Amino acid sequence: MSARVDQGLLPELKRYGTANVEACFNCGNCTAICPLTSDGHAFPRGMIRLIQVGLKDRILASTDPWLCYYCGECSVTCPRQAEPAETMMTLRRWQTAQYDTSGHSAKFYRSERAMFISILRGVLLNLSLLLLFYVFGLARLVTDRVELNTVFPVMWVWAVVLIHFAYLGMRVFLNMLNMGRHILGKELQEKKIPLSIYFIEFKSFVLHFLTQKRWKDCGEDEKTEWLKHLLFMSGYGVMLLLIVPLLWWFQTDNLYPIYHPQRWLGYYATIVLIVFSIDFLWARANKSQERHKFSHPSDWLFPAFILTGAVTGILIHIFRYLGASNPVWAWPTYIIYVIHVLSMAAMLDTEVGIGKWMHMMYRPLAIYLDAVKEKALQRQETPVVEVGAAD
Repeated sequence: MSARVDQGLLPELKRYGTANVEACFNCGNCTAICPLTSDGHAFPRGMIRLIQVGLKDRILASTDPWLCYYCGECSVTCPRQAEPAETMMTLRRWQTAQYDTSGHSAKFYRSERAMFISILRGVLLNLSLLLLFYVFGLARLVTDRVELNTVFPVMWVWAVVLIHFAYLGMRVFLNMLNMGRHILGKELQEKKIPLSIYFIEFKSFVLHFLTQKRWKDCGEDEKTEWLKHLLFMSGYGVMLLLIVPLLWWFQTDNLYPIYHPQRWLGYYATIVLIVFSIDFLWARANKSQERHKFSHPSDWLFPAFILTGAVTGILIHIFRYLGASNPVWAWPTYIIYVIHVLSMAAMLDTEVGIGKWMHMMYRPLAIYLDAVKEKALQRQETPVVEVGAAD
């Protein structure tokens, strides 16, 4: 089978990060030292070689970039400083852009200007939606006390949130579907994979989505990073639970006692998100780990948005309680609420479906698609014994 060589692949990849593959002479040290490689997934060396010879279609059909968790050991021990770990990260950004047919992801990764214009556009759009509440008389301003649900009616805010998430969910689904088409392209065309295999192997997607447990296999030092990210994502999951299906219950003017579940769920999410988003941002700032040596501007966005959302969220909560007895807290509460909404909406618009947020979807999806292909191959190789056949 012939392979199409793309001579423009390397210059294109360099727009997504540091891909110093010209320095690599394929000694294989990076693959030998990586505990996550296997015979079928000999990365980073295999990916670097495909870049060097310009086999774009082969790279696009590979799950290898998503099986790497960027411990950085391969770059530390590389005798040529070819930065194989950052090359894998660059490939993840590039593949994310290829899966996104809208083209937003490519602009997002290749241009800081486009990134910030996208954020500004989202902020202005959502600010306009908030103003429409007053234009159409859906809300009214109360300043002699804090009445969050009068100034920002929860049912209307919730309706906007649900519509927004439906749109984002469709974007995520289509991009994941596009990833599946690239990886299973040949098998799908030849209809080699029975539908039952997709259902049977779906458990692998659920398991790795919830745990990202392969990360622990990178080494003892990486177990701490895995645990921090697991806790961080648990806080993020609680936050999503509270603002999407449960916003009608979470955004309230009622002042609950400390033991109420609304409060301790919110406190857990807030503490976890603030602690670990600061930790992630600090690690990027002082480049204390190999994975942050070539930090891309987009790598800062998610933890920065989350930190902003968590801090403004807890301030709203504090101001609500203070405003129960002092009207001076009304305006601070409303202003912080607007900042909170705009930052969270901007985060979702610039991350979900097109940014690094998709790593938590594409990694388990890659493992799932590999499991589907392997199971289908095993079924094809199993000989069928006909009943009643002669001995």
